[in-house]
Amino acid sequence: MSVRSGIDLFTNKLAQLAPGGFFFALHIRFALPLLHHQTYPQGWTDLYTEEAYALRDPIIAWGFSRLGTSRWSEIDIPDPFDIIGQAREFDMVYGVAISCGPMKSRTIASASRADREFTDDEIAKIARIIEQLHNITEPPKSLTKAQIEALKCIASGDRHAAAAARLKISESALKARLSSARTALLARTTAEAIQRARDYRLM
Repeated sequence: MSVRSGIDLFTNKLAQLAPGGFFFALHIRFALPLLHHQTYPQGWTDLYTEEAYALRDPIIAWGFSRLGTSRWSEIDIPDPFDIIGQAREFDMVYGVAISCGPMKSRTIASASRADREFTDDEIAKIARIIEQLHNITEPPKSLTKAQIEALKCIASGDRHAAAAARLKISESALKARLSSARTALLARTTAEAIQRARDYRLM
């Protein structure tokens, strides 16, 4: 099973366990996650983005200060902007927060529902899924010399033909190197792969 299909599988499992929606940010490094996904109501997402609540969210703060799981109702971090209270207006009444991984590559997630608290068993299942997502998306510690050279050529502005000529390889070989770099970095585009390689100090 590929990493991408694994992500899709675990995301579908989360959707079944979190009828009110969910969010995960995998491997947060240099303040940005490697991958993130959320299914919360659009109105809440818009408000959260407009008000920059990520900088003030007690769930995010909890995720950076603790490891493990906690129901939203048990989080004791101050919420002066009443973010959790405002979420209730979008039927996100009950929730759970999950945090795993080292501080330099932390994964933070949450899930919600409108009708009741999550049971201990449901929380354990959600936590296992988040840990599996964290594990299968572990960023690479290095890229091959060939991958780095190919990414650097494109980053400097070369088109495929010019980059291939500079590296003295065929255009198809160049595309293969770029493709393998995208796969290693879980990037959908070469531009995204270049940015991630820079973020992770790999090039």
